Amino acid sequence: MNDREILIDRVRKLLAKAESTDNPNEAEAFSAKAAELIAAHRLDPAHVRDSLDRGTVGLRRIPIGRGAYVRARLALLSAVAHAHDCEVVFETSGTGTVAVVAGFESDLVITELLFESLHVQAAGQMAATKMATPAATQRWRRSFLFGYARRVGELLSESRAHAASRPAPAGPPTLFDESSTVPDVLARAERVKEYAKVAFGPVRAARAVRPAHVAGWNDGHRAAGSADIGRTRLGGRKALGRGRNT
Repeated sequence: MNDREILIDRVRKLLAKAESTDNPNEAEAFSAKAAELIAAHRLDPAHVRDSLDRGTVGLRRIPIGRGAYVRARLALLSAVAHAHDCEVVFETSGTGTVAVVAGFESDLVITELLFESLHVQAAGQMAATKMATPAATQRWRRSFLFGYARRVGELLSESRAHAASRPAPAGPPTLFDESSTVPDVLARAERVKEYAKVAFGPVRAARAVRPAHVAGWNDGHRAAGSADIGRTRLGGRKALGRGRNT
């Protein structure tokens, strides 16, 4: 396997361990390790330079369904994508909503992998909880997913900061010494932004998101470290809005 395939395999194994444990602390630790592994890989100088020299920037379309949970799913996808310097817009039609993600190919692969896995984990936990009425259940689940997305974004940011703060290993110049490639990292992100401006075309702002239910949001935020991979996704209903949106 090449380096990217090895990374993805290790991430999947860590998420599988998170799934197999009933201990929330262990699940959080395995999820954090997966995020840290990806962060460290992305901050590796050789990977950054290779991406700038030979890497391909492109688009990936990721369906996010229809119904009341669309914007919360988008929040989860955006949390993962932004942590990997990808840009996201979405478009809706009668057949549902699709997120359009711009980034380096290696980051697009990881972004889609983590989003799919984390979404299934969240959906499994959401499906296990029912409130007094169907409407209340829907409000709680939607809020849960927003809180879950926020914690995922925090987890990835913390892991990236931790990876960047580790001492440089002995050997050739690395990201963290006088030959720092931090400007290269910034150039890499800027290259994606410039590509996205052209590739996305005209973009308009989406309508504001309805406020989340506090209890559901807090439950989702706390639950984000645990995993339940393989559960069926929640079904959607009517799509929200039309056209391409930020």
